[in-house]
Amino acid sequence: MAHLNTLRSIAAGLAFGLAAFSVHAAGNSGLPEIRTINSLQPFDTVVQQLEKSITENKMGLVAQASASKGAASKGIKIPGNAVLMVFRPDFAVRMLKASVAAGIEAPLRIYVTENADGTTSVSYRTPSVVFSPYRNSELDKLASELDPIFERIVGDAVQGR
Repeated sequence: MAHLNTLRSIAAGLAFGLAAFSVHAAGNSGLPEIRTINSLQPFDTVVQQLEKSITENKMGLVAQASASKGAASKGIKIPGNAVLMVFRPDFAVRMLKASVAAGIEAPLRIYVTENADGTTSVSYRTPSVVFSPYRNSELDKLASELDPIFERIVGDAVQGR
């Protein structure tokens, strides 16, 4: 039974990873709120640079998930992808003070995908877009502080700084 549950988990992760890759490959059609920046650098390099940039911009890498690594552990090769979940405790405290319901949005995510030509794309929703549905002035203020941080994190990583 445990073996069956493991297989189901892997299948779900693979399906998610492939579906997310397909959406990205289609140019995020219908999803204008997603910013995507392309890099000529290989996937693993961009992920490492993002990790470095997150730290340099005084944010925390809360978690990281990758269907491609999960698939590789089972001998299956799919294009590289990773979701980096980013936040910081002081921002979390402020967010929850403004809206407990908004807690579902944290940590904020950066999605990295390997393209067929060996390049890499980095996609994310700005914190302003993520928190806008809550119509909360304190969340709007928080997001306005986070927007330039995420722009720097991604920009620096993609440019290899």
